[in-house]
Amino acid sequence: MTAYFDSGQYQCLTTNVFGSILSREATLQFAYLGNFSGRTRSAVSVREGQGVVLMCSPPLHSPEIIYSWVFNEFPSFVAEDSRRFISQETGNLYISKVQTSDVGSYICLVKNTVTNARVLSPPTPLTLRNDGVMGEYEPKIEVHFPYTVTAAKGTTVKMECFALGNPVPTISWRKVNDHNPSKARLRKSQAVLEIPNVQLEDAGMYECKAENSRGRNVFRGQLQVYTYPHWVEKLNNTQLDSGEQLRWECKATGKPRPTYHWLKNGVPLCAQSRVEMVNGVLMIHSVNLSDAGMYQCLAENKYGTIYASAELKILASAPTFTLNQMKKTIIITRGQEVVIECKPQASPKPTITWKKGDKAVRENKRITVLPDGSLQILNASKSDEGRYLCQGENVFGSAETVASVFVKEPTRIDLTPKRTELTVGESIVLSCKAIHDNTLDVTFYWTLNGQPIDFEKEGGHFESIRQASSADLMIRNILLMHAGRYGCRVQTTADSVSDEAELLVRGPPGPPGIVIVEEITETTATLSWSPGADNHSPISTYNLQARSPFSLGWQTVKTVPENISGDMESAVAVELNPWVEYEFRVVATNKIGTGDPSAPSRVIRTSEAVPKTAPANVSGRSGRRHELVIAWEPVSEEFQNGEGFGYIVAFRPNGTRGWKEKMVTSSDASKFIYRDESVPPLTPFEVKVGVYNNKGDGPFSPIVVICSAEGEPSAAPTDVKATGLSVSEILVAWKHIKESLGRPQGFEVGYWKDMEQEEASEKVKTEGNESSIILTGLEGNTLYHLTVRAYNAAGYGPPSSTVRAATKKSPPSQAPTNVMWMQDGSHVSLGWEPVRPLANESDVMGYKVLFRQEGHSNSQVIETQKTSAVVLLPDVGVYIIEVCAVSEGGDGTASSQIRVPSFSGKFTIIF
Repeated sequence: MTAYFDSGQYQCLTTNVFGSILSREATLQFAYLGNFSGRTRSAVSVREGQGVVLMCSPPLHSPEIIYSWVFNEFPSFVAEDSRRFISQETGNLYISKVQTSDVGSYICLVKNTVTNARVLSPPTPLTLRNDGVMGEYEPKIEVHFPYTVTAAKGTTVKMECFALGNPVPTISWRKVNDHNPSKARLRKSQAVLEIPNVQLEDAGMYECKAENSRGRNVFRGQLQVYTYPHWVEKLNNTQLDSGEQLRWECKATGKPRPTYHWLKNGVPLCAQSRVEMVNGVLMIHSVNLSDAGMYQCLAENKYGTIYASAELKILASAPTFTLNQMKKTIIITRGQEVVIECKPQASPKPTITWKKGDKAVRENKRITVLPDGSLQILNASKSDEGRYLCQGENVFGSAETVASVFVKEPTRIDLTPKRTELTVGESIVLSCKAIHDNTLDVTFYWTLNGQPIDFEKEGGHFESIRQASSADLMIRNILLMHAGRYGCRVQTTADSVSDEAELLVRGPPGPPGIVIVEEITETTATLSWSPGADNHSPISTYNLQARSPFSLGWQTVKTVPENISGDMESAVAVELNPWVEYEFRVVATNKIGTGDPSAPSRVIRTSEAVPKTAPANVSGRSGRRHELVIAWEPVSEEFQNGEGFGYIVAFRPNGTRGWKEKMVTSSDASKFIYRDESVPPLTPFEVKVGVYNNKGDGPFSPIVVICSAEGEPSAAPTDVKATGLSVSEILVAWKHIKESLGRPQGFEVGYWKDMEQEEASEKVKTEGNESSIILTGLEGNTLYHLTVRAYNAAGYGPPSSTVRAATKKSPPSQAPTNVMWMQDGSHVSLGWEPVRPLANESDVMGYKVLFRQEGHSNSQVIETQKTSAVVLLPDVGVYIIEVCAVSEGGDGTASSQIRVPSFSGKFTIIF
């Protein structure tokens, strides 16, 4: 159980076999809040207009507390403004100018920021003296920030300043000889200057000024910003041989500048004859096993301490060689350099000696022992072959390793051909031969421009053909990308040699540089480009191509000059259409072929121009009486040459002189209708259609003669008759008087039920000179009203008078019953009960006997008015027979099917 006396600074010491390290300090602090003294507080009496300070005198507490004041009774709190201020530094309440409303009882309330506990002070009465009102006086600063304010970088600084005075003073702040920080904020009617996330550049002299009409008062204090230590360079774990020197350096930043201390295994390290500590640098001379352990560097200033830890390991062991250094065989070629490694693991560093056979190796210009103990032999010869022994020795022991050296004749290479020029699509074989020592294995490697050739990923273009001491590279159907430097490397266990051959591949030109549009007019574009790669065959010609929204892909355009030679880098595209968006590209050609096109130019639009294309196929169309209908094919947007495109329709009666002109402003228009009640039908007109845009008027089409419309039919059909044919059909027939004008193209029949309005009628059309039609899909036993009228392209003529007709009743729903049959050879005699229709069904007019051979779809029919019939079955087989009633409304329901075999014999079956 913890208690107040347990508070203080704590550190943790951690220990293992490698040593000990000390943690950073931790502070244990207990939050508490005492009680105010219970002693009664004396009343404070002041004149009206005088300033006053009410003392809080807070109890003992930890950590910080928050102050507020209660007026008269809880929870009525004092509101802070330009006249009243509660200092969070002293806890006192300051009233710069007392008013009558301030008279009352004041209680200081403090709150612990950790426990949220609250305590109240005894009340302090505030009264007004009766000896007059206080006159005006200059400000007196009662609460202000310290002369020196210290703050940690990144924290929020709050500086207080409040004055008594009459009138109530105004508080203002400034940073002396500098601008206030832009992030600074003024709180509590400017009595508090708050600087969040304070930085080093915010440090300096700050001034608080209190001012009223009677004068002013100023206070200045220094803001100092400090930073905790922060590592710039830490320690790293280090291992040294016994006898070596240790040098460790730790660096930290901070304000004030940190100082450094060193610990070894958690205990302060003291300077000795071998140990030096200067400004964060630790040096230990001639280390030994006693120096091993955990070291810590401490960087500290008055605001904090940071720790960096590292292990120092001291090595002490006899020499040993790894397995890969034991009994090595080294094969080299004459004239090469060879290094025989001798790197035993040992501490301290061992002494190295070399022997060849039984004799010590003598160093000379060719043979040298390197600093790491390895033996270097330059310009090796046969005399250098032999058995080499390396011995490493220190105070703890010694060890040996042996290497055997063999010197062979150097490998030579012959690569042919050295330089070749090819054309795309051709093939070639590069031959690489090796002259080498027969005891050595040889391997061949091929490269292109320094990169290994992947024979599996080259699409079958490359093939390696290997023989005993040579390798051929077959290149089939060569491409431009296969040009370059081909390397052949011969690798043996002793050496490696290589050679290169160069292949130049001629092909169609590469794409020229992007086309630049330099100047644009109505019908021309001046273009330039930069030449692409000629791929080892000079460019002979260029072809200029264009694309627009109206072209089928890229099209060759006419140019000036007409033929663009390979040494040119500009040309003029001509005969373009005005006011059309174009892209341009250029294609180069040489003796090998035509290459890929350049990237397209930016999209440009040619300038506007007067239209030059007149509408085509000007003709007449059918219309209503007194109308002249003029039609034409609209001019494509490609030939409109500018904005504001439209048509000028000109016409005049045949034989007259003056033209009537009408403007049609829609560029998509294809028809114009001129109506004049005075124009008789079929009056001939001369007609022409022109074009225009914002740049002016274009040409007219050739003059054509068009007649005015003859109009819609004027006469109604006569002698209209309608007859019900069945339960769903009515026959309608009529006559029509021939007319010289308004000739009909067909007739329209309208029909509707007796209980419906004519507006709901359905309509059926005929074409040509037909004078009758059968209406189908009607309802049975229903009365219909019908009219007929003629129509043509100009419209509809007047309707005929209305006629009426009814559809027949529905056919009988009852099928014939008790069907009996008797067979006599190929004759079958049938009989059945008569069908009696319902009241809403058609009367029976007779019967049908339907029979067909099984497996066939077409039935034969016998009609009779009796309830019996004889059927002749001509062929051998099975027949299916049905019987149904016949009425005005159509055929009734069929009886059940009878299956009758066709053969001689007499018998009867009743259904």
